[in-house]
Amino acid sequence: MPETKPIISMRDIVKRFGGVVALDGVDLDAYAGEVLAIVGDNGAGKSTLIKILTGVYQPTSGRIILDDDDFVMADHSEAITHGIDAVYQNLALADHLTPAQNLFLGSELTRSVLGIPILDNATMDAEATEVLKSRLGVTLRDMSAPTESLSGGQRQAVAIARAVRHADLRILVMDEPTAALGPQETARTLQLIKTLRDQGLAVIVISHSLDDVFEIADRIHVQRRGKCAGVVKAADTSTEEVLALITGAKLAA
Repeated sequence: MPETKPIISMRDIVKRFGGVVALDGVDLDAYAGEVLAIVGDNGAGKSTLIKILTGVYQPTSGRIILDDDDFVMADHSEAITHGIDAVYQNLALADHLTPAQNLFLGSELTRSVLGIPILDNATMDAEATEVLKSRLGVTLRDMSAPTESLSGGQRQAVAIARAVRHADLRILVMDEPTAALGPQETARTLQLIKTLRDQGLAVIVISHSLDDVFEIADRIHVQRRGKCAGVVKAADTSTEEVLALITGAKLAA
């Protein structure tokens, strides 16, 4: 069950790009142990909203509150420092590197040989294997193979593992995690998301697939034309009602 107080809140968020208003007074709450889905048509403001949440963009106005305190992020690296990370649709993996090398990219482990630091590939392989198994329940057959040789679902698992490797991760944003995956790999990825939720993370998922959303989401935040059209509990609503909010055929209570 999610906690009663959100880890992070966004209040009255406005984002302008020149004369274009991408977000117009949006609120959002994310709770530990919950999957929050963000849905809406293209141009509704979904991506802009999560880029502000993860420090990629700065809001034009509005507040972000983390653990009851006002929180201003200078950039995405500061968001990571405070336990917020994202897995984007392109996964941002280096295909020629191994899964372990991707997990440790930018923070490689080294050991000293005759006073010369060299990469500690054995330790990175062992730790990557442990993260994949203990956090995600995933075992890769060959940790020495280049990431480009993995299936789409396995690549998704590597990208998620790179984020959850950090022990202080609390909020994970996932942008279209099942895009271009087949049915079996979609099912595995949705199970990974449930696993992370059950481990106490706040998981925020952007998705165009309402079938996937209703499979994993506890709450659904609907964006429409830069505004929040409504936030509903997945168990208390239907696909038709969410579609009505997306299209503007229905106003949220």
